[in-house]
Amino acid sequence: MDNDTRPARLIIADDHALLRSGIRSMLYGEPGLEVVGEAADGQEALELCRSLQPDLVLMDVRMPRMDGLAATRAIKEEFPKTSVVMVTMQEDPDYLFEAVIAGAAGYVLKGATPEQLTDAVRQVLDGEFLFNQKLTIDLLRSMADRQKSSASPSGMAAPEESTSEPLTARETEILRLLAQGQTNPQIARELVVSPGTVKNHVRHIIAKLGVSDRTQAAVKAMELGLLASG
Repeated sequence: MDNDTRPARLIIADDHALLRSGIRSMLYGEPGLEVVGEAADGQEALELCRSLQPDLVLMDVRMPRMDGLAATRAIKEEFPKTSVVMVTMQEDPDYLFEAVIAGAAGYVLKGATPEQLTDAVRQVLDGEFLFNQKLTIDLLRSMADRQKSSASPSGMAAPEESTSEPLTARETEILRLLAQGQTNPQIARELVVSPGTVKNHVRHIIAKLGVSDRTQAAVKAMELGLLASG
């Protein structure tokens, strides 16, 4: 089915039924969004991904059997194009760093308003960063520093790994700006093109890199050495 015509399929993973119900009610009736399943722990979330193949999982941090980080790693390994948004109580930079390494697109705070929650979901599905720009840059810099300091970084793609389809010169240029934490309008201003043009390029970049979202596109670019200066 065409992703542009069918609703985005969402799974809610939280061990508290009341919180799952609250998130579902916030998303209920939102155009283009459909909650197709609920999981009470990370293992169940992984199993639901296998049967339902959602576009996005809203993932609680602490759950029995398999916690949010472990579940995110497992889901991204099997379904790299499924986005995962962590649902957390607070901004903990160390935890968020580990979440991004695990494959998360970003996070939303528990206690978010319905507007904040739906905006977060739509941002990720629309190829935008969910982190604020400063946090994005800090996370990506930390990731780059960690990669440089390790001769063979565990769990990261080998430098010789290539994309399924080569990036064009313009796509590589946009990817570099994207990995600096720039938004589509900022990139558009720098390159003197329309935001719509940048958005289309970002979609192509995400598809070529075989990832689910903007955050993981930046991570993959670093893993593949695509951002190394000439």
